[in-house]
Amino acid sequence: MDTLFDIVEETQLMGTPVMDTEAITQLLIRFFFNFVIVGIIIHFFYYPKSRRRDYYFTFSLINVSVFFLIILMGSVKLKIGFALGIFAIFGIIRYRTESVPIREMTYLFIIIALSVINALSVQISYAELIATNCIFILVTWLLESERWLKHVSCKLILYDKIQLIVPEKRKELIADLRLRTGLNIQKIEIGHIDFLRDAAFIKVYYESEVREINSVDTVTRFPREGE
Repeated sequence: MDTLFDIVEETQLMGTPVMDTEAITQLLIRFFFNFVIVGIIIHFFYYPKSRRRDYYFTFSLINVSVFFLIILMGSVKLKIGFALGIFAIFGIIRYRTESVPIREMTYLFIIIALSVINALSVQISYAELIATNCIFILVTWLLESERWLKHVSCKLILYDKIQLIVPEKRKELIADLRLRTGLNIQKIEIGHIDFLRDAAFIKVYYESEVREINSVDTVTRFPREGE
């Protein structure tokens, strides 16, 4: 004798099943797995260094949105073309007020990639899927670790001793900047020079023990004439 649960499964509404137990179980398992993996990357790798709650919110919702968009529309035979379209749309995102920093764009790309992989990889084993996600986590951890790469920060300085900006006095200029800023400056770039005010904009690159978030991202260009 059929139970109420079996009757509901067999019932169709306008040609569409009311409930598919196997499909909804796979949907929830994949969503939970994907949400945990992406959550680890956002919460443990991205957020501790950036402290940007706005991007935390954005990444989390984009992850959920892309995952459901891909997995629910995967049956419409869009598959690879649709996935590439998602990459193209989000890969060129630029907010109207400011550009998305390169680090945030990288994490956005990772999150979209994981969402697409976890939603579309139906024909591979769970072991392969877990291994792929673990590799993402491992590589992200290695690249974020200070043990492997030292972070180089950047600052834009309005410098007053323009007699030192000539190439022949580059070492003397760097020494003066190190003395006055206390930073371990490795490289400099000379920007806009104002001879009327005896000042020049100099972009300095220096090694930092603690990553200074957005120190590079906020310095996108040198000021133009008259700014």
